[in-house]
This record gives sequence, C-alpha cells and structure tokens, in this order.
Amino acid sequence: MKIGILQTGHAVPEVREEMGEYADIFAALLAGHGFSFAPYMVVDGEFPEGPEAADGWLITGSKHGAYEDLPWIGRLEDLIRAIHDSGRPLIGVCFGHQIIAQALGGKVEKHPGGWAVGPQEYRFADGTEMTLNAWHQDQVTELPEGAEVLAGNDFCRYASLAIGERILTIQPHPEFTPWLVEKLIETRGRGVVDDALLEAALARLPQENDSAAYAERMAAFFKEADHG
Repeated sequence: MKIGILQTGHAVPEVREEMGEYADIFAALLAGHGFSFAPYMVVDGEFPEGPEAADGWLITGSKHGAYEDLPWIGRLEDLIRAIHDSGRPLIGVCFGHQIIAQALGGKVEKHPGGWAVGPQEYRFADGTEMTLNAWHQDQVTELPEGAEVLAGNDFCRYASLAIGERILTIQPHPEFTPWLVEKLIETRGRGVVDDALLEAALARLPQENDSAAYAERMAAFFKEADHG
C-alpha cells in the first residue's frame, strides 16, 4: 500500500540532521507494515496530481496556522476534499488534524488557554487512555459535519476525530520522540512558550508514552481501508 505524505512544514535543522524530514519520521513510525511512502512538500508548493497518486494519505504537522492566508493552504484544502470524495483513507496529525477539519467545514482558532507541550494524557471513546507528545496552541473549535470525537482531555476537547469511515485525525504527535520535543523546546519554544510550561514538559519527557500503540492504530486504519 502506497501512502502519500503531505508535508506541511520543515523539521528544524537539528531534527533534520538526526531523523530526516517529517515525512521520514512518519515513515519510520509506520515501518514494518509493508507500506511504501511518497512524500510531497506541499509547504513548498509540491503537490500530487490528485488523490489517485497514492492508496492512502497522511498530512503532517506545521508551524503554520490552518487559517493563514497562504496559497498552498487553499490548494491543500481542495486536495483534502478531493481525497474525501475519492474514498481513499486520510490521516491528519496536529496541523493535519486541523486543516482537515477546516477544509470540511469546521473551525480552527488559537486556544486562549495557551499551549500544550510535551506528554499529555488523552481519554479515548473506546475507554482507553494514551499519553502522547503534543506541541500546539491552535485547536479545532467547531466540528465539521458528521465528525465523531474519538479522544480529548480538559485542555483539548476535540483531540481526535473520525469523519466517516475513511478519515482519522489526531491533535498530538505520535511521531514525536522525547528527544525531538526537547529539540523543539530549545529551538522554537524559548521566548514563545511560557518558561514554566516548557520546564514542566521537560520534566515529564522521560515518562513512558503510547506512540507505538497509536502507530499501530494508524497502520490498522490504513490496512482496513485498503481492504474495505
């Protein structure tokens, strides 16, 4: 199964040197499931010809806001709607979660409560709880029509959505390792996010997280859609 990765932001140099770009990090997260990957740097205007260019699609995180007036964002929204109409499976992570919701009629805004950084606990509708690394201030504040809330917490009510049977979105970053979050704190967090919040996140980073378990959910979602 070929997964097209729509990369909506660049990794910071320190991360890129160690782990590659975000498309490489997602490929590593989903390794071992028989997928092949085709990256598209949509943030730089590189787009596939259409939904048929891959069997399934994944949209990464970004430093940009879904509501920003950038040419590639409108074009990405058109592609999201085309993928939705095609019936191909689509997963969105962080910015990907937000831009999918916005493209299909939801709303994204800056959260007045500030940032979520580092390990956060999420309650899932199936009764499970997961700890995943987050890095965001923007949130989905209004749901698109037909969206089902799969997970949330007190800070982020709409942390994971299902839109129909072929779209899955998640606000936190299952692909973010503790090392990667530490590098983001050093390179992007200082002077932007409150120091006390950053220090609290650093103190929590060594704890166990559920990235591997959520990666299995992502892989199963793609496989089920491929055979559905």
